[in-house]
Amino acid sequence: MLEKIINSIKYTANKQISLERIPDNDEQTYQLLRTGRTNGVFQLESQGMKQVLTSLKPTSFEDIVAVNALFRPGPMDFIPVYIARKHGKEQVTYPHPDLKPILEKTFGVLVYQEQIMQIANRIAGFTLGEADILRRAVSKKKQDMMDAQKKAFIDGCLTKGYDLPVAEEIFSWIVKFSNYGFPRSHAVAYSKISYQLAFLKAHYPASFFAELLSSTRNQQEKWIAYMQELKSMGLELLPPNINRSFGKYTVEKNQIRMGLSSIKGVGNQSIAEIIRVRKDGPFKNLFDFCLRVSTKWSTARL
Repeated sequence: MLEKIINSIKYTANKQISLERIPDNDEQTYQLLRTGRTNGVFQLESQGMKQVLTSLKPTSFEDIVAVNALFRPGPMDFIPVYIARKHGKEQVTYPHPDLKPILEKTFGVLVYQEQIMQIANRIAGFTLGEADILRRAVSKKKQDMMDAQKKAFIDGCLTKGYDLPVAEEIFSWIVKFSNYGFPRSHAVAYSKISYQLAFLKAHYPASFFAELLSSTRNQQEKWIAYMQELKSMGLELLPPNINRSFGKYTVEKNQIRMGLSSIKGVGNQSIAEIIRVRKDGPFKNLFDFCLRVSTKWSTARL
């Protein structure tokens, strides 16, 4: 849908916009996220996610990435901790100060699988390959593998000068969070799309909603929710017009024109024929329409 919105903006607003030109830290975008106006925004549309966003009040891309990783069964338990620490209501703590460079961006909360690997590398001296084996072992919870990895981890910590209690505490902490770890690479990719859609919605709402309504015209519940938000943003939905409408919803003078496909019983072939014929000039009246459009395609509904 991103490319369709971009093309709509280029055509209707005459703006030279591309995904590459979207700024990374747009305040208007974060304001939209903080108010939970995320209908139609990838990964951020559910009611639960809206509640998280309004509580978290994201101010950076890292916040979106973390929430996308945490908003899943299991890790959701740690969302309140993340939020409280972000807003200074709870002290950020680490099992050991040496973990701060790895966990500082997530306020001491172990969020990503990559963080488990970084901890094993920094604290126990694991190679990244060995760290990946540890990550897989603790996630599968196979006791024989766990025992072997625990011994290797603790031995590595002792070799690097950490005390035994510290090594055991960090390993237990990793095991505790391992079920909840989500790949940061996935979370970043998801969040990039989320942010781009939120930006387009914040700055070009008419084009955003035109494409959104076109893609969900047969999903009544979603369509109603989108319509309510559209109106709350001061946009107007214009009725279908035989001379102005195309197949899908389009932008017309910063308002949204319903497409001919929204009319029950009107098929794509009929719409294509109507659009082809009216290139020679608008239809003057119903009689003119019936004369110019073959009866093969015209219907009583039009």
